[in-house]
Amino acid sequence: MKLISWNVNGLRAVVGKNFMEFFKEIDADIFSVQETKLQEGQIDLVTEGYHQYWNYAVKKGYSGVATFTKIKPLSVAYGMGIPEHDQEGRMITLEFADFYHIVVYTPNSQAENARLAYRCDWEDAFRQYVSELDAKKPVVICGDLNVAHTEIDLKNPSSNRKNPGFTDEERGKFTDLLGAGFLDTFRHFYPDLTGAYSWWSYRFNARKNNSGWRIDYFVTSKRMEGRLLSAKIHNEVMGSDHCPVELELS
Repeated sequence: MKLISWNVNGLRAVVGKNFMEFFKEIDADIFSVQETKLQEGQIDLVTEGYHQYWNYAVKKGYSGVATFTKIKPLSVAYGMGIPEHDQEGRMITLEFADFYHIVVYTPNSQAENARLAYRCDWEDAFRQYVSELDAKKPVVICGDLNVAHTEIDLKNPSSNRKNPGFTDEERGKFTDLLGAGFLDTFRHFYPDLTGAYSWWSYRFNARKNNSGWRIDYFVTSKRMEGRLLSAKIHNEVMGSDHCPVELELS
């Protein structure tokens, strides 16, 4: 089973570039996107053979996630059931026979960490939500988690120490998630690999120089470890400031 996740940073823009070509070529069983930045009715995306599920932010042109799946889910949930966290279209949970699949776009802490306190509250609620699901059946989490967990997950850790996405608080929340019974699938396969990034600033030729961050993940329940076949970062795929990431399961 092949799973793909991609922060497209505006789905309408990337559809005008190479989205459908990659979508068809990669032939994923479940393909998830974040930052769709659109409302219902603003795009008519034909994905033959896939069921489509969308979650939109109340605020126009902001956030939003979607999942396209060949396998029809048993149930679908939008958000985590907490009104203050469910206004921004950040989550979709699909229930399948033997696991839950969650696409998530974690809130950014924003300039000068103005939203860091909210982000930490959100992280605690999210960890509780996925832990409750994990008590029922294994969980696969994919998406832009807006954190580089360790120093090898970004090019310049020392100069970014207190910046959004690399604060001690955000990194600690990711550690807490792993401690709750989950694993970072890319690091499962490549525990010490450096230079493996999924996001690059549009400034300073960052992508050309591979001065990036790894903030896009597949995180699974630890008990799925035996089903993990491979993890990839498709840094050759352009069209967004992020690139797609992949997980293959048996």
